[in-house]
Amino acid sequence: MVKVLSYLKPYRLAMAVAWMLMLTELVVELWHPLFMAKIIDEGILKEDLNAVMYWGGIMVGMSMLGFIAGIINSFFSSHVSQSFSFDVRAALFKKVQSFSFNNLAHFQTSSLITRLTNDVTQVQNTVFMSLRVALRAPLLIIGGATMALFVNVKLALFLVFPIPILVVLLIWMMQRSGKLFRFVQDKLDKVNNVMQENLTGMRLIKAFIRKKFEEKRFNKANQELRDETVKALRLVELIGPILLFVMNIGILLILWFGAIEVNQKGMNVGEVVAIVNYGFRITSALSILTWITMAFSRGRASSQRISEVLATDVDLTNTAESSSDKTILEGTVDFNRVSFTYPGTNKPVLSNLSFVAESGQTVAVMGSTGSGKSALFQLIPRLYDVTNGTIKIDGIDIRKMTLETLRKQIGFVPQESILFTGSVTNNIAWGKEDASMEEIIESAKDAQIHETILKLPNKYDTKIGQKGVNLSGGQKQRLSIARALIRKPKLLFLDDSTSALDLKTEARLLSALEKYDCTTFIITQKVTTAMKADQILLLDDGKIIARGSHNNLMISSALYQDIYKSQFAKEGLADVQ
Repeated sequence: MVKVLSYLKPYRLAMAVAWMLMLTELVVELWHPLFMAKIIDEGILKEDLNAVMYWGGIMVGMSMLGFIAGIINSFFSSHVSQSFSFDVRAALFKKVQSFSFNNLAHFQTSSLITRLTNDVTQVQNTVFMSLRVALRAPLLIIGGATMALFVNVKLALFLVFPIPILVVLLIWMMQRSGKLFRFVQDKLDKVNNVMQENLTGMRLIKAFIRKKFEEKRFNKANQELRDETVKALRLVELIGPILLFVMNIGILLILWFGAIEVNQKGMNVGEVVAIVNYGFRITSALSILTWITMAFSRGRASSQRISEVLATDVDLTNTAESSSDKTILEGTVDFNRVSFTYPGTNKPVLSNLSFVAESGQTVAVMGSTGSGKSALFQLIPRLYDVTNGTIKIDGIDIRKMTLETLRKQIGFVPQESILFTGSVTNNIAWGKEDASMEEIIESAKDAQIHETILKLPNKYDTKIGQKGVNLSGGQKQRLSIARALIRKPKLLFLDDSTSALDLKTEARLLSALEKYDCTTFIITQKVTTAMKADQILLLDDGKIIARGSHNNLMISSALYQDIYKSQFAKEGLADVQ
């Protein structure tokens, strides 16, 4: 929680002003019962209208002062809480952006969304209440009890005695409810996770007619959230009636013994009224304190969840030897005895890989599912770090390049085409911030998507739906490729990114790539694609079992021959090489 509250430091002056104004309101409220006592004893009972007007005027004047202080306090409290939440949310987003894939694996996407939204809002509300009412309530209890003792010690004891017991009860409730509200936020994560999966996979749900099954899954998560919330709120709501019951008994005792004091010992009626007033104020403050305790419990649980993200150590960063001066000039990639195991697992995904991709070459990577193809791709831009061995580009260990320098010179097209809400232009230019329209069109032409774009309703200004929902698989792949090409990368990675393209379109694309001065890696299952590569890597169980050109592998690798025959024999092309 200390980590989260550190974001309040820039607003210390505004917080001090808010608290000073809150104290002004408090002083006004604590003096009101005394003025009321003066009006009763010196004005009403003595039938002195001047005294009533005099003390009444002071009460009105102080009330106006308290009202103005409250309005300004609300402004400063809102300013601090909103600015604080803005900073925390920005810090969270920046932290998540710096996460490695391994870091991201420790948090569900839905949980990160909840922490960036709901949890930040809970802490924001806690900060606002801290400046507006949270400190005022306990001070009102202490101040009210003190002023009541000042008026009449004997009657005030009926108010003062139960307060410590009730405060202990509130502290216990805060600790207990804090754990319960942590469970509430975890259940909210699950609800958001189910919602996210459903919205993402809506087409599949409809195709498989799984609407009722998903409704049951959502209702289960929703019910768990409801049950945990009810459990937490039930505890908080139970305390309120107890507080009111105890304090109201105290007020009744004050009225009872106060009447005796007035009739038998000549005690002023105004003093009894003042103590009763303080009793009502203390009771009100205790009721508010119950509500504040609930908010603080939720805020504390949320701040712990936020702190977990902020305190996470990013396990993939620039090393002490990293330099931004080391850039990719040629694009020669050298794997030297590289092995890799995903963090948290024991089985190696890649084992002792060694090969060289010369500058300007096209390297096709083939293999069955789970053979390590995508892992190989992820190691070169340092999305993960190698477990053993080294990867060098132009003879430089990639760990000696800064992540920004390395990745800026790489064009990466993932297996799943990811597009963003916005125009076609924005999606292509996403690969290069300062891209001109001429560059956008050129990369679209080379990606074989230009003609398709011109047929769209607004051409390059056509809006793309979330995740490219209004585009076909092949169109999304080609837009993703255009986004990579606009960078003019020295290294280009296509992770099975032509799977949705027909043979003619793919052939034109591969031909267009030849003009780019880059080393290209292509993960593919198509022999027609591999045939055009300068070098083919055939992977199996994380190892290179065959390497060479298409013609070489047709002679030396029985497995490659089988793949070739399985794809072409039925079409009478088995003898085509």
